[in-house]
Amino acid sequence: MCGIAGGVWSAQSSGLSIDQLGTMTDSIRHRGPDDQGLWISPAVQKSNHLVDSWWTPGVALGFRRLSIIDLDTGRQPMANEDGSVRLVFNGEIYNYRELRHRLEGASHRFSSQSDTETIVHLYEDLGTDCFKHFNGMFAIAIWDSKKDRLILARDRLGKKPLFYWHNKDQLYFASELKALRSVPGFPQTIDPGAIDAYLTYQYIPHPMTIYQGVHKLPPGHFLVFENGRVEIQRYWDIDWSYESPLGIDDAKSELRHRLTAAVERRLCSDVPLGAFLSGGIDSSLVCAIAQKLLGTPLRTFAIGFSEADFDETQYAAAVAKHLGTEHERFEVQPDAVGILDAVVDHYDEPFSDSSAVPTWYLCELTRRSVTVALSGDGGDELFGGYERYRALQLSEQLQSWLPVGWLSRSRLIRSLPDSSARRSVLRRIRRFCEALGQSSPKRYMNWIQIFGEESRIQLYQDSFIETLPDQDPFAFLERAWSQANPKKRDPMSCAMAADLQTYIPCDLMTKVDMASMRHSLEARQPFLDYTLVEWAMSLPLNLKMHRGRGKWLLRETFKDELPAEIWTRPKMGFGIPIAKWFRTSLKDRTIDALLGSDARCHRIFRPEAVSQLVNEHMQGRVNQGYRLWNLLVLELWLRKWG
Repeated sequence: MCGIAGGVWSAQSSGLSIDQLGTMTDSIRHRGPDDQGLWISPAVQKSNHLVDSWWTPGVALGFRRLSIIDLDTGRQPMANEDGSVRLVFNGEIYNYRELRHRLEGASHRFSSQSDTETIVHLYEDLGTDCFKHFNGMFAIAIWDSKKDRLILARDRLGKKPLFYWHNKDQLYFASELKALRSVPGFPQTIDPGAIDAYLTYQYIPHPMTIYQGVHKLPPGHFLVFENGRVEIQRYWDIDWSYESPLGIDDAKSELRHRLTAAVERRLCSDVPLGAFLSGGIDSSLVCAIAQKLLGTPLRTFAIGFSEADFDETQYAAAVAKHLGTEHERFEVQPDAVGILDAVVDHYDEPFSDSSAVPTWYLCELTRRSVTVALSGDGGDELFGGYERYRALQLSEQLQSWLPVGWLSRSRLIRSLPDSSARRSVLRRIRRFCEALGQSSPKRYMNWIQIFGEESRIQLYQDSFIETLPDQDPFAFLERAWSQANPKKRDPMSCAMAADLQTYIPCDLMTKVDMASMRHSLEARQPFLDYTLVEWAMSLPLNLKMHRGRGKWLLRETFKDELPAEIWTRPKMGFGIPIAKWFRTSLKDRTIDALLGSDARCHRIFRPEAVSQLVNEHMQGRVNQGYRLWNLLVLELWLRKWG
């Protein structure tokens, strides 16, 4: 697990010096504190730029290493036998041993035991088709000197980030935006469309970033930069619309085999390995399988808070005792102001999923004991674990029986209290009813968005509205939803497919990657093994949701592996009491930041609209916690970078 950076440029561009490349990699040292590697093409080393032809390229590849496999060798940038192919790589290729055996049979010579060298030689044999053969998480940059081209590639589910900036005859890339900011001439013009999308989703969807002209490479894609031109192609494109006729017994057998294999692949490590254990179904199953495979006590980690409504460590302790893991519980008293500043500073662009805070603490404390941690991310999206899937199913049934659209406009529904309690029944009823009468994807959007279109328009300055692109941010979810082919699949399966293409890479994987790598910790997600994802997404809904409950196939397959209380407990999620924070420890900070005369966000928002949100929350009239967190993160980001 590492951080990568670099670029390619022509004779007409100044490019990078070795010192500038070092500055890029130094900015992401946290991703790889164990080693550094810098390489600049020989012609560039002589003069810092090239002068002999328009497209004789200069090349820079930089690398920071967190040593996980093959601690003694496997240094990067790594080259093939004749030096014509060089690469830097962030991630893990879990099937590298099988690929290596094949390559050795084709007479390739290996000088290390690392998975990186497998990428080099497979690219030699297959070119860009090589990415289809990798099972893992990765962001890869390959320089092919014979073809004078740079190739960038990102794993199928977007576990590893990869940013790039293309400017005429130059292209620069990095694992994090902070590394790109140090490139001379880097554009820092904020994209209004990115702000609009951020207020909608709490993240900025790919391929956008907060900056105009700077992009994220989408998951499951590779980019070729050759002769000054960029071409992007998809290499992973599953048929989300296919539904398998599999029966329950065969499905149980196949699930056990596939999930066990996914966990086993992720146990390969030459450094201490453990697992996050929340006490929920997904992380508990990962720990149960890992414990069986290891044969020795697995180290497990849980984080607790003094707020009982946000603490589930008693369930984690019960699972740990049942499995016999070596368990450690951390309890923290969150520093609301300090942790918010740290998260905003590190995440590089506005990102307001508040669960980044407990994730940050968990990674920081886990890293004291291990270097690799398994997690349960992805189980909800694959097997129907979220309440919003069940709400979608119920709303579909209601709308097929009765004309219920009027409920969304009912004064009675709108008058229901918007409680700040974590599991307020009235709050959930209100949100459910407000979305009735809409199309399935619109209804789903209503439940996941932070600010809807109408509320965003009411918030914006007229001058900002004029800068917005024509496309509604809803199009990002709608495109992903349509991939599942709503004519063939039910709305709940479409929602899961959409989440795997949007929420997983842009929110969950961003949150986990940035928090874990900030503390030099590698996080691995067995549920997001692409072979398991492809299979699980083909399952019919009745194997996932049964009598209003999700994860039915997981329960039926593994019911004897965990304590009974884990299967029956309500889902809590992984959050913090932000509604309370805004009325206590964050109150003064929020008022000063969002309502002060120097508020940067007033260039975007009408001050009176922001003031209304703040007052409604502080007076307890409406729970605006998530919206205020969204706005406060943006304001603090603008103060630092905008």
